[in-house]
Amino acid sequence: MPKIDVKSVEGQVVGSVDLPDNIFAVEYNPHVIQEIIRMQTANKRRGTHKVKTRGEVTGSTRKPYRQKGTGRARMGTLKTPLRKGGGVIFGPQPRDYSFSPPKKVRRNALKVALSKTLADGFLEVIREFEVEQPKTKALVNRLDPGQDTPKTLIVLAEPQDNLRKSLRNVPNYKVLLTEGLNVYDLVNSRRVILMEKTIPLITKRLG
Repeated sequence: MPKIDVKSVEGQVVGSVDLPDNIFAVEYNPHVIQEIIRMQTANKRRGTHKVKTRGEVTGSTRKPYRQKGTGRARMGTLKTPLRKGGGVIFGPQPRDYSFSPPKKVRRNALKVALSKTLADGFLEVIREFEVEQPKTKALVNRLDPGQDTPKTLIVLAEPQDNLRKSLRNVPNYKVLLTEGLNVYDLVNSRRVILMEKTIPLITKRLG
């Protein structure tokens, strides 16, 4: 069973916590990670792309010129896709890109992502602390005194409005509640901070 130090927000070790093997020591599976990231990005697509077909183009239905005797190719309508301003053949139409893999696959992908984050040394556990006022500079200095901030994901056990407001305009920080923890943000972060109280919540969700 993996064990990780619990630190204060200033970086001092204040304890340790055991992490369950079935969540934080799962064998890496790139296929399941790729599948869930593809799902998350596809589900964000609006799918509102649209072009007009020949039946939707505004224009006259008159035949441009007579069928025979002109020496030109026969033409039945000005709205043909062969003419400028005509309709589009097989163009994009509004559609829903979303799909949903089985729940077991989604749960397993989150376990794999958490295990990979821990194995790569990107995971930190911090004891809960209070943010009395939404002050961006003060909080960033506490979280990263060296100011060399990688992409950081902070996972909270309960809403903390002052913390969220302090970091909402900082590009490299993202704050989520435990129930919002997802594969894409884990893979996309180079520093993942779990508040100590999130460990039992994650265990309950994925155990």
